[in-house]
Amino acid sequence: MVVSPINGSSPLSHSNGRTIPLSTFSRNSFVNVEKGDPVAFRSYWEKVRDECTVEIKGDEWMSYLGDTNNLCWYMVPQMRDAILRLHNVVSNAVTKDKFLVLGTCSSQLYQALLYALSPSESSHRPINVVAAAPYYSEYKDATDILQSRLFQWTGDAALYDKDEPYIEVVTSPNNPDGTLRVPVVNSRVEGKIIYDLAYYWPQYTPITDQLDHDVMVFTFSKCTGHVGSRIGWAFVKDIEVAKKMIRFTQLNSIGVSRESQIRAAKMIGVICDGYKNLKSIESDHLFFYYSKRLMKERWEKFKIAIEKSKVFTLTKYPTSYCHFNKDLSEQYPAFAWLKCVEGIKDGESYLENLKIRTRGGERFGVSSKYVRVSMIGTDDEFNELCTRLSNAKRE
Repeated sequence: MVVSPINGSSPLSHSNGRTIPLSTFSRNSFVNVEKGDPVAFRSYWEKVRDECTVEIKGDEWMSYLGDTNNLCWYMVPQMRDAILRLHNVVSNAVTKDKFLVLGTCSSQLYQALLYALSPSESSHRPINVVAAAPYYSEYKDATDILQSRLFQWTGDAALYDKDEPYIEVVTSPNNPDGTLRVPVVNSRVEGKIIYDLAYYWPQYTPITDQLDHDVMVFTFSKCTGHVGSRIGWAFVKDIEVAKKMIRFTQLNSIGVSRESQIRAAKMIGVICDGYKNLKSIESDHLFFYYSKRLMKERWEKFKIAIEKSKVFTLTKYPTSYCHFNKDLSEQYPAFAWLKCVEGIKDGESYLENLKIRTRGGERFGVSSKYVRVSMIGTDDEFNELCTRLSNAKRE
């Protein structure tokens, strides 16, 4: 059904109860699906905006200190309690007997962990940092930008053959391809593992296990879509590693914004409150049900567009039992990982000609025949993306 515009506003279409603006893109404008800005969930937060209101008075949260009784002294009690409550609801991580370290999103936590897991400065050579390709495109730059004597980017974990100390980053579900990952380094030397679990939430993947690793990193950004708050956290088993991470954060930013923490705690509280006295897991008032349904709808539409174009192939995902949703489910990753058919050598350039801005495979340590496309942008961007892909033809 299409509703005519009122007072000059854009036409609207309706999809499974959601109102979606029809595309306002011109033929000459670019669709930017290169970035990973998860504004797709805005429609849910609009529905509950009154429940999420936070009031901070002028004399509140002025100090550096959050909770001096906590190892992570800049984390306010509301933030700590909200994080633990969220993982208790979702059951995606074991939090008992671990130290909770807060950071300015996972980007800061990543560098804090490299610092904390590296040998002392007296070591004669930097520790190698690796991740299995395709790996997150920012790992290399985030590792090398400091030009540190403690650590260095060494590339693909699957190709690592040195009997030297190493740090392996395991992203699961993986960015860019959405696959579930385990460590792959084959070395006689025991390495240190960072589990980046930014996308291990029910809207993206079935919650198959309550993960229990020595270092696990999560982010508020990809869980709820509030990337602007810049909140992330890590569960760390070793207190000395946790202390070094906190020291890094202290020197880097003297903690994490109290205002962001209070807002994030409120949002998480709204999510968790929805699951109290739960009668049905299927309700649009429940954040993870709503956001999973949105992702499922997008993936179904996207697969049809890819099939029509016959220009790309998609990663295939298994069906697994989700202990959170209590059902069998596919994965609906935040990004689509496309591979060009024979005859097209550069997927990013091909889509650039269609005025679709993406991120090419070489940024992820693989061939340019691969390309990453965001599935979590605005409805307008996503609808236009599908239209242009549907009309794409093999040259």
